[in-house]
Amino acid sequence: MDTASLKPLMRDWTATGSDGIAVAEVIPAFDAAAKIAELQAAVEVVIRGKSETVKYALVTLFAGGHLLIEDVPGIGKTTLASALAKALHLSIQRIQFTSDLLPSDVIGLSIFNQRSGDFEWKQGPIFANIVLADEINRATPKTQSALLEAMAEEQVTVDGLSRRLPTPFMVVATQNPSEHHGTYPLPESQLDRFMLRLQMGYPSLEDERQILRDRAETNPIDSVRPVLTEREVLGLQTRVSQVRVDDALVDYLLQIVEATRKTELLELGVSPRGALALFRSAQALALVEGRDYCIADDVKRLVLPCFAHRVIANSRSASLRNRTRDAENELQDILSKTVVPI
Repeated sequence: MDTASLKPLMRDWTATGSDGIAVAEVIPAFDAAAKIAELQAAVEVVIRGKSETVKYALVTLFAGGHLLIEDVPGIGKTTLASALAKALHLSIQRIQFTSDLLPSDVIGLSIFNQRSGDFEWKQGPIFANIVLADEINRATPKTQSALLEAMAEEQVTVDGLSRRLPTPFMVVATQNPSEHHGTYPLPESQLDRFMLRLQMGYPSLEDERQILRDRAETNPIDSVRPVLTEREVLGLQTRVSQVRVDDALVDYLLQIVEATRKTELLELGVSPRGALALFRSAQALALVEGRDYCIADDVKRLVLPCFAHRVIANSRSASLRNRTRDAENELQDILSKTVVPI
């Protein structure tokens, strides 16, 4: 699919939600800006000094996407995912990915009942609104692939039967850097299904001092209470599709996408799914920041978290970390050379 074909598809996607629900559908009457601010504040009680990271996690939620959080162990990846899940009045399941985890441990399986003489379906933990896939790259590729259909189509197929997942549905996955022991690199097909990839980074000295104080007697995550209901989350996801995106911004976005496919410094450019992810996440960022229209800065700010895990640098660097940095540098260079619409 070329960029010319993507433009009308993006217009169609603005008119309806990603699941085809028309924006004319009744939306719960509540103050979106106030609810989003309350949700962000609830998560930031637990995640200190990472306001931008928390904001992008909310962008992924309201854009109807999936989130990948990557960094070294102990930095707060799982805590961010858990705090977000607790702040939502939704069903939550946590799956600890290990090398011996099987696809049926994620999806579920049919078990023969000797009394009835029939097979009974036992659903797995994937059947939840929020699925926390902890250390996803510690599982084998076969188990990782169990998430592909669920993340792309919000359903799973077992024994020839397709079963719908709850809505809203979001996978929040954490992973350790690929060069760490006991990890299996996520394939490109899996990475492409994550809307954004975030990196936590170490906290500042003052923030880390506050983290220690917060946990002196209790864990602050225990005090997090649900802020948004299922109906409100679905309403906000529908509102995202109503955010206006000017044609000039669509052209700007597609110029960036096209540049990733033409540069000789990248082996793999951005897919149409990646272009649509940037389009939808830019709409969500505008909503989170209290606007009903997108600006060029929405697109620029999201290029790295949306595209860096989708492109591959053809660098001959010895380590994967250098290849990741090379890809990010090339995206920054593309951004600097692409004319921003006025």
